[in-house]
Amino acid sequence: MSLRGDVCVVTGACGFLGKRLVRLLLEEEKASEIRLLDRDVQTQVLESLEDCRGETTLSVFEGDIRDGDFLRKALRGASTVFHIASLIDVTESMEYSEMYGVNVKGTQLLLEACIQENVVSFIYTSTVEVMGPNPRGEPIINGTEDTVYNTTLKFNYSKTKKEAEDRTLQADGETLQNGGRLSTCALRPTYIYGDGCRFLLGHMGDGIRNKNVLFRMSVPEAHVNPVYVGNVAFAHLQAARSLKDPQKRNAVGGRFYYLSDDTPPMSYSDFNHVLMSPLGFSIQDKLVLPLRLFYILCFLLEALCTILRPFVRIVPPMNRQLLTLLNTSFTFSYEKAKEDLGYVPRYSWDEARRRTTEWLASQLPAEREKIMSRVH
Repeated sequence: MSLRGDVCVVTGACGFLGKRLVRLLLEEEKASEIRLLDRDVQTQVLESLEDCRGETTLSVFEGDIRDGDFLRKALRGASTVFHIASLIDVTESMEYSEMYGVNVKGTQLLLEACIQENVVSFIYTSTVEVMGPNPRGEPIINGTEDTVYNTTLKFNYSKTKKEAEDRTLQADGETLQNGGRLSTCALRPTYIYGDGCRFLLGHMGDGIRNKNVLFRMSVPEAHVNPVYVGNVAFAHLQAARSLKDPQKRNAVGGRFYYLSDDTPPMSYSDFNHVLMSPLGFSIQDKLVLPLRLFYILCFLLEALCTILRPFVRIVPPMNRQLLTLLNTSFTFSYEKAKEDLGYVPRYSWDEARRRTTEWLASQLPAEREKIMSRVH
């Protein structure tokens, strides 16, 4: 099923995944219009898409996702919404009200605008973190959509993403103003990596400051299965095609799907090393502290920050839940997405790794210069 002639809206269109999805839509579909919705749409983003734009109109909608009138204007006449925009924070540095406003209220306003403006398909970018891991660090190995797990969410990020996902799936089947029906689904990618990933850039910067030695924050046996950004973008396209297909729409609508690919399971720290070892980086053999002692230190830091909060807001660089996330085996299968959405990874592990490492290599001189300039 094609999106030919459709008007598609991509929220967070200038972000890591958003840019990749817009390019894929331009390359593979003959949509009549793609609307880039973001707080700030940079000119260079539009220029980078000129080579594949074809006959598709690219429209810019700059504004705040918490502005209902702005959203109605952006969605008027649209048929499909890809809702990628969100605030990500695992160090709890952001105020809860800010995160709730964007992640939950913004999603709710978008869903309401879909109903008012007769948008028929809504794809929500969720995260595997709406499942956990829980504070006890109970593992999931090759989990599926049917996996039963004692989920207890501690991050504000996880909580707001879960509430936004729930609201999205509950809106499936809602009656539109013109009498039609809204179809929704949610995609739960594992940790997304690839060319343009700011988290990888941050880890590389830390390694440069540590004399080309990457920090080990994960025990080697804590396996996760990251997913390449190009494969996540393709899964979004397949979800939109499935929601448009009358034969698949009812089966897919109201459901969530885990997204992974054939990236081999390994710990977060070892994954960083695999990508950066060709650039001359080594990695610490062991954690900075034994894991149990690390947890105690995080607890003491969190307690101290809580005591000081009425006077000054200090955010520790590591907390117990982040340490749990980094040291819990948490892997998921994409079989259900393959079965229902027709999702098969476009990029092999070898190609995804090569593209990511080449991008990191292109960024390395500037990162070194930036860090050295701060030292001197």
